[in-house]
Amino acid sequence: MSQTKEAIVARVKQLLEEKKIQAFLGLKEDEHGNVVPYWFQEPSELDDLSLGDRSRAGDVRYPLNLILRRFMRSHPFGTFGVLVRGCDERGVLRLFQANQLDPKRVVMIGIACPSDLAEACRCDKPYPDVVSEEEVVDAGDHSDDPLKELSMSERMAYWRNEFNRCIKCYGCREICPMCFCYECTLDSDEHLSTGDIPPENPFWHMTRAIHMVDLCIECGLCEEVCPANIPLRTFYRETKEMLSHQPLRKQAGA
Repeated sequence: MSQTKEAIVARVKQLLEEKKIQAFLGLKEDEHGNVVPYWFQEPSELDDLSLGDRSRAGDVRYPLNLILRRFMRSHPFGTFGVLVRGCDERGVLRLFQANQLDPKRVVMIGIACPSDLAEACRCDKPYPDVVSEEEVVDAGDHSDDPLKELSMSERMAYWRNEFNRCIKCYGCREICPMCFCYECTLDSDEHLSTGDIPPENPFWHMTRAIHMVDLCIECGLCEEVCPANIPLRTFYRETKEMLSHQPLRKQAGA
């Protein structure tokens, strides 16, 4: 067991034993070797805690904030813990601000992303504030963006070509940990024709990007599940920069 995992297990066991949380949402390797989300309710269960890094399958991630938010809607009482990376923590803080989670009922337990994942995600802050300084990962310099060398018309042509591969499976929306509308405007035929073949692009993606500009935490899960390999993380970041918004950098204890 790594030192980081030992520390997390010890911390969560203490919280459970002292009844400060009723359960902890983390990851567990099942009997088939798959890493899956799991609600730990007993301290003894934490020996099976996984941090998601498996060499044979790459780094395993899930929208734990989404699972936490839906669970707490149906469980209006009690305090719960959740495993967070840098992007997850930004999401939890933003959900606090949007009154989607109660900060008095959520305890965040943090892990830093491995450097290779941080580089793959081009993440500016691949660690939460709720980790020790020893665990902080170098964010690196991600200011280089070849698309910035293109004119606006060239960039529009680039994105139109990318979006024309979209099959409108809505996987990007369904996995997003920050999409919490009860009803999606983009499901309405009044705003978007849902039966067109090929799909009506790029309107769907542009509308969603603008809607998410204050919510996107750049976790990249939308890009990971996209069957058309559309670089959605880059598109949401570009939209955010174009509208002069920056990713949330608020301190966890603020």
